[in-house]
Amino acid sequence: MDKLSVLMCGTGEYTTGWTAGGASKSDKKIGVVGLTLFDLRRLGKVDHLSMVGVNGGKFPAIRQHLAENIGAAPYLGHGSFVGLFSCGMSPIVNQVRFDEYPEAGKVDADAYKTAIDKLAPGSAVIIFTPDPTHYPIALYAIERKLHVLVTKPATQLLSHHVELIEAAKKHNVVCFVEHHKRFDPVYSDAKARAQTLGEFNFFSAWMSQPKLQLEVFKSWAGKDSDISFYLSSHHIDICCWILQDRAVPTRVVASAATGIATGEPYNCVPQTEDTITLLVDWESTTSQRHRGTAVYTASWTAPLKAGVHSAQHWYYMGEKGDITVDQAHRGYDVTVDDTGKVWFNPMYMKYSPSETGHFDGQHGYGYISIEKFVDAARTVNAGLATPGEFDAYGLPTIANTVLTTAILNAGRVSLDEKRAVYIKKDGDRWVLE
Repeated sequence: MDKLSVLMCGTGEYTTGWTAGGASKSDKKIGVVGLTLFDLRRLGKVDHLSMVGVNGGKFPAIRQHLAENIGAAPYLGHGSFVGLFSCGMSPIVNQVRFDEYPEAGKVDADAYKTAIDKLAPGSAVIIFTPDPTHYPIALYAIERKLHVLVTKPATQLLSHHVELIEAAKKHNVVCFVEHHKRFDPVYSDAKARAQTLGEFNFFSAWMSQPKLQLEVFKSWAGKDSDISFYLSSHHIDICCWILQDRAVPTRVVASAATGIATGEPYNCVPQTEDTITLLVDWESTTSQRHRGTAVYTASWTAPLKAGVHSAQHWYYMGEKGDITVDQAHRGYDVTVDDTGKVWFNPMYMKYSPSETGHFDGQHGYGYISIEKFVDAARTVNAGLATPGEFDAYGLPTIANTVLTTAILNAGRVSLDEKRAVYIKKDGDRWVLE
């Protein structure tokens, strides 16, 4: 199969590990998307890479960051291991090369259009940008017959999500949502076991990140999106995945805690919520007798030194049993005098090198999530599959993730309008009432 040309939309933490203040303070100090694509190029699945942001002035610092922390270390080439979070490639310029948009010195919010227009049909676009931009970028790419992988939430509005489903079908391209937790071996095993527990009864999920995220995301926190879209989207999707073809959400009521994000030293805009909880009613599609409830809570005001960047756990109870998952504490922790105890998760992205000094993260579910999309796009380009076939495999296609967006959108409406919001099917489309 032919190699895939890929445009990375967004130049921040998840793509490069670089934020406005320098290298990220999170567990993604060298990013995920860029590192994965550099390795997939080494493996022969990806060819030409490009990257687009809004401010071209950031690229010199980003290139230096990638060269020093990925290129200068051995990890995708050879040499000696440099630093705990370095995972490099040699030679530097060759391995971490990419075209940039806009060019240095320019600021252009529509630079993604220029970058997309440079791609041939059948190429791919991976979108890790602020939530309100997902829909216009994805639609622009799909309409030019490009395959799309968009980070969660796919869109903020259910109507926009439905439009992307229809556009991807019309233009015969793959459109996935980067719900990487579907590829976590613990989550996927739990999903399979849940199928044996009879009718659904109760689901509860918690996910939080420390208050430092309010500094990282201050430019958009509370203005353009909220913590429910950013974090609860993970476990809402897992619940929807578990219950696919077994139950549907019908009503959403949201509640929020406030006061930390808007105070010193964070000073986020007045409407910023600290913690958001969604209470969701579910109805069985296989039994008229059974109803279920789910509670999804997300916060970005967790303690600063909790030992994990993302505290996350969930509980599922079915008719015949239950499942408890703690994905923050996996039985692997390291204690250092200066920094204290930290729980690590190499199952997501393994940044330490192999015994030969090479990149060793190909089995991490963060890597696999991107590789699955690349493989799907290449398969369609080769005429070996159609985009619609992937809907049947439990993959996070744009069609398979529509109820995740429905719940998130309903939660936002419930907070804003202080009422219950209903989710219904109108013909082939899901709508809110």
